[in-house]
Amino acid sequence: MTNETSHPDTSRPIGGPDGAATLIFGQRVRAGADESFRTWHTAISAAAASFPGFLGVELRPPTDTHAEWLTIYGVDSVSHLQDWLNSSVRLEHVRAGADLMDGPATAQVLAHDAKEPDTLVTVVITHHVADAKVDDFLAWQKRVDDAEHRFAGFRGSELFRPIEGVQDEWMVSYRFDTAEHLEAWLTSSERRALLAEAAEFGEFTLQTIDHSFGNWFSHGAPDAPPPSNFKTSVAVWVGLYPTVVFLTLVTAPLGMPLWLGMLIGNLLSSFAMSYLTMPYYVNRVLGWWLRPKTKAPQPHTDVKGGLFIVALNAAWVAVFYLVTVEFWSLP
Repeated sequence: MTNETSHPDTSRPIGGPDGAATLIFGQRVRAGADESFRTWHTAISAAAASFPGFLGVELRPPTDTHAEWLTIYGVDSVSHLQDWLNSSVRLEHVRAGADLMDGPATAQVLAHDAKEPDTLVTVVITHHVADAKVDDFLAWQKRVDDAEHRFAGFRGSELFRPIEGVQDEWMVSYRFDTAEHLEAWLTSSERRALLAEAAEFGEFTLQTIDHSFGNWFSHGAPDAPPPSNFKTSVAVWVGLYPTVVFLTLVTAPLGMPLWLGMLIGNLLSSFAMSYLTMPYYVNRVLGWWLRPKTKAPQPHTDVKGGLFIVALNAAWVAVFYLVTVEFWSLP
């Protein structure tokens, strides 16, 4: 039997689907046993390095404000992490070092669920909470979690305590299956009421991560909900049309056959969309529609955005008609 205890606020279990994982151990060491602990740590780390999926390990000594030694393991999947944690090799090392430890260790796993579909929208919130308010914060966070579970599309959450030298704030991560379901929660009266109760905990930061189109839509305000799949599709269309036509005009004089021209053109348009069109054109021109402010009147803002997009593309059509028909024709 080991002397480890699970961190009480890590809601995701160690077992589960594969995904990159970080394991953080906190361990108090008996007075005068620091050098022996370092020797023991070197041996158990060498054993961990021989297991599949091991990415690295870092040891951080105690500080004036934190009495535990922190060991941070990087593993490429949760299943490989579980293989190491349950191995007889590791348990032998844990038993061998038991006399060096002053009480049980704490363990925290930060993992990514690889079976979650790419369309999931993740929200990460960080809180600065005074020590005297921790119990009240945990009770409030429990009420938030209960409310989230009642909303359609909710896919789970995790709560992580601050760890000296690793993270200074309380961190909450939760996921919804679509941006529409997330927006329903973010704009709900239930959430507004809960936020009103949280004024005593001070300011917090909120960041949304929409995986539908990578980082093409990561340029908005961090506290705005991510755009819906419909809006992202329309926005890509707005950027793709001028990009493809412009690149076609540029490459047409090269006289490439269709099969080669499409291959080269698609490659160039992919880079242009990622590095130029989306960050410097679409997100700047349509940002107010893609990620409207919480107080923006609806459906007025969406209707206004739709009319603006029609007018914008009509302008591009007029420009390209004049360029390709009136002033110049493709070879």
